[in-house]
Amino acid sequence: MQLDYLGEPDSGKTGSPRAFATDRGTFVVQGWKVTDPDALADLRKRGLPDHETAIEIPAALLTYFPTGA
Repeated sequence: MQLDYLGEPDSGKTGSPRAFATDRGTFVVQGWKVTDPDALADLRKRGLPDHETAIEIPAALLTYFPTGA
């Protein structure tokens, strides 16, 4: 998988969170891992499988994603 850096809000190219586009037509998002037990329990109830995790990103990161993607 090849990653194309899209951007990150106010943290420079060494910070977090970050957004990337892939050569597969998908996106990779780097953010803060959700560790709150109540939030994770709610996500599991809503269908988050055990082999996946959830991350939290600021709304400002969304500006780096292409529209209509």
